[in-house]
Amino acid sequence: MPNWPLPLRAAAAAALLLLVLPARAALFEDDEARKAILELRQKVQQMEQANAQQAAEAAKANAQLREQIQALQRSVLELNGQLEALRGEIAKLRGTDEQLTRDLTEVQRKQKDISQGVDDRIRKLEPVKVSLDGREFMADPEEKRQFDDALVVLRNGDFDKAAAQFGAFVRRYPASGYADSARFWLGNAQYGKREYKEAIASFRSLVSNSPDHPRAPEALLAVANCQIEAKDIKAARATIGELIKTYPKSEAAQAGRERLAALK
Repeated sequence: MPNWPLPLRAAAAAALLLLVLPARAALFEDDEARKAILELRQKVQQMEQANAQQAAEAAKANAQLREQIQALQRSVLELNGQLEALRGEIAKLRGTDEQLTRDLTEVQRKQKDISQGVDDRIRKLEPVKVSLDGREFMADPEEKRQFDDALVVLRNGDFDKAAAQFGAFVRRYPASGYADSARFWLGNAQYGKREYKEAIASFRSLVSNSPDHPRAPEALLAVANCQIEAKDIKAARATIGELIKTYPKSEAAQAGRERLAALK
């Protein structure tokens, strides 16, 4: 029999039996024939029920499969959504990391600038070694700056300003290594202003405080010059004599001898 569906095969078998029943009627009694027919019908019904049950189970299985597929599709969509969200978070974190890196670089740069600034300020406050007029000593940077500034002003010929700056320096730093040199240049600024009395006092202060200072002989000669300008020749001669006696080998003493000869 061809590969027919099960219900069709069952119907064909029943029809075949119906065809052969008349030929075999003589062999079976009516009860047996009815019984056979009933059994055949029962088998056909059972087969139909079995087929119906199989079809229902198949439909149920298909429905469950569709539900599972739909659930998987939803899961895939959810996973895709989560994946996109993670990608967004990763991109955000990368941006944050890059920003943090830039911020850290900026903080490190500022910290370096601050450290450099602190170091510079510390260096500005640290004493420095100074060599002046044959003497070496330690001085604060601000102290050195003020002295150098006043000296520049004097060399530029601004005697008023130079006298004010050197006077302020001596008052502010009386024990400084610059003090004696500052008195010497203060006297020169006062001499330039024709303030001979004040200049003599400044030069004398240097000689009294530091008679061994390299500029002490020059200070005495400057005192004599102030006295000459003030027309006090007697005092000038006495000062030159003091210079020659106290510092006989100095260049200032030699200049004093020439000046003294000119005063005769």
